[in-house]
Amino acid sequence: MAGDRTPTTLGWDDITAIADRIADEVRADKVPDVLVGVLRGGVVPAVLLAHALGVRTVRAVEVLHTTADCVDAVKSAAPQVANATSLGNLTGADVLLVDDIAGSGDTVARTVELVRTAGAARVRTAIFVVNAGNWRRPQEPGQALTYIGTVVDGWVVFPWEHP
Repeated sequence: MAGDRTPTTLGWDDITAIADRIADEVRADKVPDVLVGVLRGGVVPAVLLAHALGVRTVRAVEVLHTTADCVDAVKSAAPQVANATSLGNLTGADVLLVDDIAGSGDTVARTVELVRTAGAARVRTAIFVVNAGNWRRPQEPGQALTYIGTVVDGWVVFPWEHP
Protein backbone atom coordinates (compact mmCIF):
# COMPACT_ATOMS: atom_id res chain seq x y z
CA MET A 1 0.00 0.00 0.00
CA ALA A 2 1.31 3.46 -0.93
CA GLY A 3 0.75 4.86 2.58
CA ASP A 4 3.17 2.28 4.03
CA ARG A 5 6.17 3.59 2.06
CA THR A 6 8.66 5.93 3.62
CA PRO A 7 8.71 9.24 1.72
CA THR A 8 11.87 10.45 0.01
CA THR A 9 13.23 13.42 1.95
CA LEU A 10 15.29 15.95 0.03
CA GLY A 11 17.56 18.47 1.71
CA TRP A 12 18.78 21.84 0.53
CA ASP A 13 21.97 20.29 -0.88
CA ASP A 14 19.85 17.96 -3.03
CA ILE A 15 17.68 20.84 -4.25
CA THR A 16 20.69 23.04 -5.01
CA ALA A 17 22.31 20.24 -7.02
CA ILE A 18 19.09 19.71 -8.97
CA ALA A 19 18.73 23.46 -9.60
CA ASP A 20 22.33 23.72 -10.83
CA ARG A 21 21.92 20.74 -13.17
CA ILE A 22 18.63 22.02 -14.60
CA ALA A 23 20.06 25.55 -14.98
CA ASP A 24 22.97 24.15 -17.01
CA GLU A 25 20.55 22.29 -19.29
CA VAL A 26 18.31 25.35 -19.72
CA ARG A 27 21.29 27.63 -20.38
CA ALA A 28 22.50 25.25 -23.11
CA ASP A 29 19.06 25.52 -24.75
CA LYS A 30 18.68 29.32 -24.31
CA VAL A 31 17.83 31.32 -21.22
CA PRO A 32 14.07 32.03 -21.10
CA ASP A 33 12.47 35.46 -20.83
CA VAL A 34 10.16 34.52 -17.96
CA LEU A 35 9.96 31.84 -15.29
CA VAL A 36 6.57 30.77 -13.98
CA GLY A 37 6.39 28.91 -10.68
CA VAL A 38 3.39 26.77 -9.80
CA LEU A 39 2.12 27.80 -6.36
CA ARG A 40 3.02 26.68 -3.74
CA GLY A 41 5.83 24.20 -4.16
CA GLY A 42 7.13 25.37 -7.53
CA VAL A 43 7.84 28.91 -6.39
CA VAL A 44 11.01 28.06 -4.45
CA PRO A 45 12.54 26.12 -7.37
CA ALA A 46 11.50 28.91 -9.77
CA VAL A 47 13.33 31.52 -7.69
CA LEU A 48 16.41 29.29 -7.41
CA LEU A 49 16.47 28.84 -11.18
CA ALA A 50 15.82 32.54 -11.80
CA HIS A 51 18.91 33.44 -9.79
CA ALA A 52 21.01 30.74 -11.44
CA LEU A 53 19.93 31.87 -14.91
CA GLY A 54 19.96 35.63 -14.24
CA VAL A 55 16.25 35.96 -15.11
CA ARG A 56 14.51 38.76 -13.23
CA THR A 57 10.95 38.15 -14.41
CA VAL A 58 9.30 35.50 -12.26
CA ARG A 59 5.57 34.96 -12.09
CA ALA A 60 3.39 32.50 -10.23
CA VAL A 61 0.09 30.78 -10.83
CA GLU A 62 -1.91 28.66 -8.43
CA VAL A 63 -2.86 25.27 -9.82
CA LEU A 64 -3.72 22.68 -7.18
CA HIS A 65 -4.29 18.97 -7.66
CA THR A 66 -3.38 17.56 -4.24
CA THR A 67 -5.98 18.34 -1.58
CA ALA A 68 -3.62 18.36 1.45
CA ASP A 69 0.07 18.34 2.41
CA CYS A 70 0.16 14.92 4.09
CA VAL A 71 1.93 11.89 2.65
CA ASP A 72 -0.13 10.24 -0.12
CA ALA A 73 -2.76 12.98 0.06
CA VAL A 74 -5.86 12.62 -2.06
CA LYS A 75 -5.97 14.43 -5.40
CA SER A 76 -8.92 16.32 -6.81
CA ALA A 77 -10.50 14.94 -9.99
CA ALA A 78 -8.69 17.60 -12.05
CA PRO A 79 -6.21 20.39 -11.30
CA GLN A 80 -7.95 23.47 -9.91
CA VAL A 81 -6.83 26.88 -11.22
CA ALA A 82 -7.02 29.95 -9.01
CA ASN A 83 -6.51 33.33 -10.70
CA ALA A 84 -4.96 32.45 -14.07
CA THR A 85 -4.67 36.19 -14.70
CA SER A 86 -1.68 36.26 -12.33
CA LEU A 87 0.38 35.11 -15.34
CA GLY A 88 -0.19 38.46 -17.02
CA ASN A 89 0.52 38.93 -20.70
CA LEU A 90 3.12 36.47 -21.95
CA THR A 91 2.72 37.30 -25.64
CA GLY A 92 5.78 36.22 -27.57
CA ALA A 93 7.71 35.19 -24.45
CA ASP A 94 9.98 32.18 -24.03
CA VAL A 95 8.64 30.75 -20.75
CA LEU A 96 10.12 28.20 -18.39
CA LEU A 97 7.37 26.64 -16.26
CA VAL A 98 8.77 25.35 -12.96
CA ASP A 99 7.29 22.99 -10.39
CA ASP A 100 8.74 21.05 -7.49
CA ILE A 101 7.09 17.73 -8.38
CA ALA A 102 5.04 16.08 -11.08
CA GLY A 103 2.95 13.15 -9.95
CA SER A 104 0.24 12.29 -12.44
CA GLY A 105 1.47 15.01 -14.81
CA ASP A 106 -1.98 16.63 -14.83
CA THR A 107 -0.95 19.85 -13.06
CA VAL A 108 1.94 20.57 -15.39
CA ALA A 109 -0.18 19.78 -18.46
CA ARG A 110 -2.93 22.15 -17.27
CA THR A 111 -0.43 24.88 -16.42
CA VAL A 112 1.26 24.62 -19.82
CA GLU A 113 -2.19 25.23 -21.36
CA LEU A 114 -2.60 28.35 -19.19
CA VAL A 115 0.82 29.70 -20.18
CA ARG A 116 0.10 29.13 -23.88
CA THR A 117 -3.29 30.85 -23.49
CA ALA A 118 -1.46 33.83 -21.96
CA GLY A 119 0.44 34.12 -25.26
CA ALA A 120 3.80 32.41 -24.71
CA ALA A 121 5.67 31.69 -27.93
CA ARG A 122 7.67 28.88 -26.35
CA VAL A 123 6.92 26.85 -23.22
CA ARG A 124 9.44 24.55 -21.58
CA THR A 125 9.01 22.72 -18.30
CA ALA A 126 11.46 22.20 -15.44
CA ILE A 127 10.30 19.70 -12.86
CA PHE A 128 12.62 19.07 -9.93
CA VAL A 129 11.17 15.62 -9.09
CA VAL A 130 8.95 13.22 -11.00
CA ASN A 131 7.01 10.66 -8.95
CA ALA A 132 7.02 7.85 -11.53
CA GLY A 133 4.66 5.78 -9.40
CA ASN A 134 1.84 8.26 -9.98
CA TRP A 135 2.56 9.24 -13.60
CA ARG A 136 -0.44 8.69 -15.88
CA ARG A 137 0.05 10.90 -18.94
CA PRO A 138 0.11 9.23 -22.38
CA GLN A 139 3.78 10.12 -22.88
CA GLU A 140 6.58 9.04 -20.57
CA PRO A 141 7.91 11.84 -18.32
CA GLY A 142 11.09 12.21 -20.40
CA GLN A 143 9.00 12.96 -23.49
CA ALA A 144 6.31 15.08 -21.80
CA LEU A 145 8.66 17.25 -19.71
CA THR A 146 11.60 19.31 -20.94
CA TYR A 147 13.91 19.16 -17.90
CA ILE A 148 13.69 16.66 -15.05
CA GLY A 149 15.82 16.91 -11.92
CA THR A 150 15.32 13.38 -10.60
CA VAL A 151 12.80 10.55 -10.64
CA VAL A 152 11.49 8.74 -7.56
CA ASP A 153 8.67 6.32 -6.84
CA GLY A 154 6.63 7.73 -4.00
CA TRP A 155 5.92 10.78 -1.89
CA VAL A 156 8.63 13.45 -1.56
CA VAL A 157 9.25 15.83 1.33
CA PHE A 158 11.04 19.02 0.29
CA PRO A 159 13.22 21.13 2.60
CA TRP A 160 10.72 24.02 2.61
CA GLU A 161 8.09 21.61 3.95
CA HIS A 162 10.01 20.67 7.09
CA PRO A 163 8.46 22.01 10.31
